[in-house]
Amino acid sequence: MVFILSDSLGETAELVVRAALCQFESSPPAKVRRIPFVADPAHVEEVLCEAEGINCVLVYTFVLPELRQAVAQGAKERGLCAVDVMGPVLTALGRIMPGPPKLEAGLVHRLDEDYFERIEAIEFAVRFDDGKDFRGFSWADVVLIGISRTSKTPLSLYLANQKIKAANLPLVSGISPPEELFALPPGKVIGLTVSAEKLVEIRQERLRTMGLEVNADYASPARIAKEVEFAEEIMTKLKCPVLDVTNMAVEEIATKIMQLINWR
Repeated sequence: MVFILSDSLGETAELVVRAALCQFESSPPAKVRRIPFVADPAHVEEVLCEAEGINCVLVYTFVLPELRQAVAQGAKERGLCAVDVMGPVLTALGRIMPGPPKLEAGLVHRLDEDYFERIEAIEFAVRFDDGKDFRGFSWADVVLIGISRTSKTPLSLYLANQKIKAANLPLVSGISPPEELFALPPGKVIGLTVSAEKLVEIRQERLRTMGLEVNADYASPARIAKEVEFAEEIMTKLKCPVLDVTNMAVEEIATKIMQLINWR
């Protein structure tokens, strides 16, 4: 058992703990219990009493010295193993930084304009994902188009984390895209394409994960070739930039998209 104590959310300590646990083989895996918003020594004492007699490790990230001291002293008295994640880093940084630390919990999560812009972009990506509402095209910073399994949704969400409002639309063979798409200014639409061979592999794997036959029409080379051809025709009509995303990671594609739309 690993107890994680924090005066904020405790995410930092949990990431460190889980990264370390990955280095060990354990069955069943070690349990991780996060205890956030610990505000006073009395709360620390409650956790120490619960941990006493259990084969466990206490990991804590407190900015307030009195809380760090409470864990260290209490753990020592009970013979518990405790690891201070924040204290040594604060002490080391104190030697080079121009002023003392603020000692305010949760500063990394403080809500600011940047945070709200990112949340707004994420909500936008979810609302206008997969062509749910064509009205979003005119409000978007970029509109991604492509056939199924060309990473439109993951890209939209990744871009949202860069505060870019991205809508996306699947191109389905034989179904004309909405007029709203053709009314957009040049450069706002970006086409995504992938090699037919790679798409067969991607869709077959998708079918496997769903427990379906890999030779279904969805993954047939003939159907995919037809879909790719249809998408290319639409992109040609739109005269939009086209990115070949074959064997490219989402991060790489997103970087190219931001370059294309001259994002600042």
